[in-house]
Amino acid sequence: MKLATIRTADGTAAVRLDGDRAVETGAPDVAALLRRPDWRTAAAAAYGPAHDVAALDLAPVVTTPAKIFCVGHNYRTHIAEMGREMPSYPALFGKFANVLLGARDDIVHPGETEQLDWEAELGFVIGSRLRRRAGKEEAAAAIAGYTVVNDISMRDWQWRTPQWLQGKAWEASTPAGPWLVTGDEIDDAADLEIRCEADGEVMQRSRTSDLLFTPADIAAYISTFTTLEPGDLILTGTPGGVGAARDPKVFLKPGQVVRTVIEGLGECVNTVVEDKP
Repeated sequence: MKLATIRTADGTAAVRLDGDRAVETGAPDVAALLRRPDWRTAAAAAYGPAHDVAALDLAPVVTTPAKIFCVGHNYRTHIAEMGREMPSYPALFGKFANVLLGARDDIVHPGETEQLDWEAELGFVIGSRLRRRAGKEEAAAAIAGYTVVNDISMRDWQWRTPQWLQGKAWEASTPAGPWLVTGDEIDDAADLEIRCEADGEVMQRSRTSDLLFTPADIAAYISTFTTLEPGDLILTGTPGGVGAARDPKVFLKPGQVVRTVIEGLGECVNTVVEDKP
């Protein structure tokens, strides 16, 4: 099953994709749909207004996550290019819901940064409440599906202090979409190609099998200290090839197009635009 959140004249709406049609489910976004205990049945049975998929105005796949967790240094290739030791535990940081963009929205280049960097990431969304100290199998069963994310980072802000939040949580900086794909369609994202392009040049290319901590590992680990709720979004980390690790370093400029693609999950295509106060 594929689910998306779209913008309509009446606000946002969660839709189920049926080929070239998107059928409204009655929920205002995918996160709200997932908060229904019967969300799978409700989504499959929905027969609301239909839209042409090619004409959709895509919102972030979830617009109202209570939590957004991100993992740093989780692909072996990225850990190596950054000169780090392989971690024993996931390195976690957070974002807020207002960072999220739709899969075709513009990325605004803030005037305060000179180091706007790309980070293609596999994202996943929680579909059932995951209470404290969940095991890996329970965590895997709680994942509703997977999506494409780009953790656009302001490196000069990220590295101002040992804590990364200020470089990761800029408003309207993180494309997430185009839709949520349930695990049965893509073998729970165990071995999918992931890549990022800037103006058509491939900057990152890897496979999700290079992840050190799997989505189930991450969800189980987080559940040790907090309960995960339906609609929560988790980013699993980025592979090698980020601009900050290149010699010389390369960063995004206004006018460039960033394309983030994961096999079987679709793509986010976002233009970087100049910040206009």
